[in-house]
Amino acid sequence: MSNLAGKVALVTGGSRDIGRAVCTKLASQGAKVAVNYFDNEQDGDDTVNAIQSSGGEAIKIYADLTKAEDVNAMVAQTVDAFGERIDILVNVAGGLVARKTIDEMDEDFFNFLMQLNVTSTFLATKAAVPHMSEGSVIVNFASLAGRDGGGPGASAYATAKGAVMTWTRAMSKELGPRGIRVNALCPGMIATKFHDDFSKPEARKNVAAATDLKREGTAEETANVVAYLVSEKASFLSGVNLDVNGGLAYS
Repeated sequence: MSNLAGKVALVTGGSRDIGRAVCTKLASQGAKVAVNYFDNEQDGDDTVNAIQSSGGEAIKIYADLTKAEDVNAMVAQTVDAFGERIDILVNVAGGLVARKTIDEMDEDFFNFLMQLNVTSTFLATKAAVPHMSEGSVIVNFASLAGRDGGGPGASAYATAKGAVMTWTRAMSKELGPRGIRVNALCPGMIATKFHDDFSKPEARKNVAAATDLKREGTAEETANVVAYLVSEKASFLSGVNLDVNGGLAYS
């Protein structure tokens, strides 16, 4: 029997790249997966189809993770579809949006980055926790940027991801006595659309060369770490912000 058989997983930002890899990996381990999408319904369909074609169970759910009413509806749809429980919450949703220096940033942009990366994680956690029992797991997505301040023009993003790291520790303290583990990943250079959009090819080449493994990571490798963290094999790990960066930086 797969180690997540019978478990219910909700993955925010689950329709593409790392989110899709997380969804398909958890489904391959036996979890029933609610795939959240926002701006591209086809991406949600493609992720669900990939899971179902491999014999897994999945549904797609639209939600703007910065809006409490959308998040609450997303959680309600998940428990309606799979039973009154959520065993795994993976908060992948977030983003850089644009690279802006402090001279280029206005208050609205800064606040939006906080909402997209931090408020979304708060709202999803608040909505899901009432449906989580002892043995449940939350995995948040922070970033190497949360440790080192980020690259050029990524100060707001890096600050938001630093807040996700602190939120992870705080929730581990608060939810640990209830038997709910909370951890986060801090990915470095992972080959995704994120870097296709926001990182110059030469910069990517240089960063990859600076890793101990001399390459970028993959979405699938990142998903493998999530699968480990939500499994019983990681049963004494909580409050961890785990680096996934190929030796680019050490915490």
